[in-house]
Amino acid sequence: MAQVKVPTVGESITEVTIANWLKQDGDVVKMDEVIAELESDKATFELTAPHAGVLKINKAKGEVVPIGTVICEIAEGGAGTAPSPKAETKTTETASPKATGVVKEMKVPAVGESITEVTISTWLKKEGDFVKLDEVIAEVESDKATFELPAEANGILRIVAKEKTTLPIGGLICKIEVMEGAPATPTAATTPTTPSGGGDKTYAAGHPSPAAAKILEEKGISSSQVSGTGVGGRITKEDATKAQVSTPKTETKAPASAPVITSGGGRNKRNEKMTSLRKTIAKRLVSVKNETAMLTTFNEVDMKPVMDLRAKYKDKFKEKYGVGLGFMSFFTKAVCVALKEFPAVNAQINGDEIIYHEYCDVSIAVSTPRGLVVPVIRNAESLSFDQIEAEVVRLATKGRDGKLSIDEMQGGTFSITNGGVFGSMLSTPIINPPQSAILGMHNIVERAVVKDGQVVVRPVMYLALSYDHRIVDGRESVSFLVRVKELLEDPGRLILGV
Repeated sequence: MAQVKVPTVGESITEVTIANWLKQDGDVVKMDEVIAELESDKATFELTAPHAGVLKINKAKGEVVPIGTVICEIAEGGAGTAPSPKAETKTTETASPKATGVVKEMKVPAVGESITEVTISTWLKKEGDFVKLDEVIAEVESDKATFELPAEANGILRIVAKEKTTLPIGGLICKIEVMEGAPATPTAATTPTTPSGGGDKTYAAGHPSPAAAKILEEKGISSSQVSGTGVGGRITKEDATKAQVSTPKTETKAPASAPVITSGGGRNKRNEKMTSLRKTIAKRLVSVKNETAMLTTFNEVDMKPVMDLRAKYKDKFKEKYGVGLGFMSFFTKAVCVALKEFPAVNAQINGDEIIYHEYCDVSIAVSTPRGLVVPVIRNAESLSFDQIEAEVVRLATKGRDGKLSIDEMQGGTFSITNGGVFGSMLSTPIINPPQSAILGMHNIVERAVVKDGQVVVRPVMYLALSYDHRIVDGRESVSFLVRVKELLEDPGRLILGV
């Protein structure tokens, strides 16, 4: 008689709750058949039978048991109703691949210094699938990028963390029952098991997970009213959450005293889980407001000299370098010159020390469908106009495609954000920590200004410099912004370095 113990399901998890027994005491179970559901404080896991036999349950539903506790036993042989199908199943399973008895645990790898957790975005393989070494089985999403997760061995996949589950670095994602060789013809293996496989369908289809069952019970919704999207038709937590949102919509009636809307649109609403990127953005923005002495200073720039120069040479520039001449190269070059003259704006606080950078790694804010990302132009002070423009295009394209690497988004010393592309007239941008300052560009609007005693129309842009007053004084911040203004209103200085 083999003992079945509570498996290790994560580094920080010390105990689990027996949420549900899917088989009863005395039932004949097959190898790898799901016999119970275990629930921890972080996720729900399925417990499979290590081999075929008769089930003897030791721990009741609802009991809390520590990791490594024996919760049931499986006796060899079993009732006379199922020995022949078991033997038949075993031969078909071991016909081509050979089980080694080794179980490979796959854990969340370290994907960057500042990343502490990831979210299982998509499973590309299903529970019970045969996977090959280095075959991509899932997509994992962090707050900065999306990564592909390759299989670490040949064998049968056992999923531990479901889609949309957030795990810490080192958390258990899945297990692989290591096999030697590859499966023969899939059709030959699946054909005889199809009739008996229907048994798996009966317990999974329409059956809620423990977390989903709690939500449905609280909302008074029957599981028969919810369609499951999990493995085998299982009702997941997300299915239950959606059900509770849609149910009140059909039952709610307006009070007698409330006005009745007889025309116009509906009053639908929907709940959507925050992505890891959005949650991290929220945490970082709040921490910046709480942990820095942030101020913003403003100025305005007459953009006519830059616009005239750009209009005169943009065609030749594009023809020679193969990239368009935009405003970002002018602003980046102007910022780099000003940063050299006012090093505190290019510095950062590290404990009781100030780190001054003798180079300019300029971060550029890029809006993507997943949220705001800030890739870095390395050593921007040494790049030419065409090199800066090419790098801006490359990083922006990779950002919108979700293909930026961790290295491409770390280590900036100063940031530039351009809200003007969306029509912003004025804003107070938030510092990108641990940097000390960020420059905000805005839209260009024709305004009436006085030049040499005459009222003339000029294309004007408002600039905003947000800075950490703990390290940058008011004199330095204002002087920095004035220097950027001077360089942009006389772009010949950028070329001559004066």
